[in-house]
Amino acid sequence: MLALGTAVACGSRGPPAARLRARITRPPRDTLRFATPATADRCGRAGRGGLLLQGTERGNGVLIYVRSSDSIASGEFPLLARADSTTGRGAVVAARFMVGDVAHGVTLDSGTVSVTRAGDALAASARGSGGEVAGTARVTLDASFESVRIGADTPPCAMQP
Repeated sequence: MLALGTAVACGSRGPPAARLRARITRPPRDTLRFATPATADRCGRAGRGGLLLQGTERGNGVLIYVRSSDSIASGEFPLLARADSTTGRGAVVAARFMVGDVAHGVTLDSGTVSVTRAGDALAASARGSGGEVAGTARVTLDASFESVRIGADTPPCAMQP
């Protein structure tokens, strides 16, 4: 009886945990890899909504804001400039990472974003590069979000004062 209970418990896994896996390369020698729990939320208003994917842990994190008339659209999305508030469809990707005790950041200005919906879960990837926020280095990012379910909350996507 105990063996049957153990077999049933081991075979009855829930859905896979939502994860972000990222690799950030900052030439000439810094490469950082990290994996964190991830979340996704719809945001915005009807007809001008978006999807906010994020994962952070210990100062390292990635955020993807996908803007579309359908907040859970699948497909490829062009990268938007960080301050672009008029283009209807696209994505903004930003990363924060620690090198020692110093925080660094990057917003991608070239690359691709892809979103795929499978049932009630999403997968997304962002690959590209951008100038470091407080420096002159060109930083590359390869990030993937896996098995992320969309949260029930709808936070605002507009910048808050």
